[in-house]
Amino acid sequence: MPPPRDLPRVLRTLCPARPHVLSPARNAFLSMTTFAPSRRCIATTAAAPNNAAPSTPKRKPLTKEQRDFLSSALRVNQTGELAATLIYTAQTPPLVNAHPHLRPLMAHMYEQEAGHLRTFNSLITKHRVRPTALYPLWSVAATALGWSTALMGREAAMACTEAVETEIGEHYNNQIRTLLEMFEQWEAEGYEVGDEFRDLIGTLRRIRDEELEHLDHAVEHDAKEARPYWLLTSIIRAGCRGAIWTSERV
Repeated sequence: MPPPRDLPRVLRTLCPARPHVLSPARNAFLSMTTFAPSRRCIATTAAAPNNAAPSTPKRKPLTKEQRDFLSSALRVNQTGELAATLIYTAQTPPLVNAHPHLRPLMAHMYEQEAGHLRTFNSLITKHRVRPTALYPLWSVAATALGWSTALMGREAAMACTEAVETEIGEHYNNQIRTLLEMFEQWEAEGYEVGDEFRDLIGTLRRIRDEELEHLDHAVEHDAKEARPYWLLTSIIRAGCRGAIWTSERV
């Protein structure tokens, strides 16, 4: 599903991405939750002797469980990125009206989310994955969440971003971990991991890092000053977990 065409005027100018320094909190998050691949993931086939004919790559067919995992991963990722674009679309007008200095930041985060959505739109089309059947529900929920937190104030809007990106960062890490474990099993059995799967891992890592960048921005802009912070972020995180679980299946 493509991103909304009626993008607010305040988001039409792309803010150039600036080099981002990893915060201590983000470094801690990645060190605790990212699965470290073994060295076997670096090289998948041994070099053939000079006088030997090159061998045909040995690929293992996907099991039904693996196909189901990949389909659900692409489906829920597309759903999440769609929701993110709608949250920022709803938040931006009231936030920028009250705090004009946030215009570049909101534009930058929106453009990254829109890029993520284009990526997953392309992947689900390429692999013929069915999008979630609950698209209308998530669209309304994401818009309502963005609009309501923006009306609560800058801190609440940033707390919303912090809560959402915390769950999304963990979600992407779980997918990356599962794929790396799958690759290690293939290599242990003598199979090669294809470039398409390696590209997918790279894409997930890049998108995860950009989501965690948004988390850093939210904290830097007083997300933790929202009142009531604990209640607000707990409700949003629980809603995200429920949406992820449902979209993986429906």
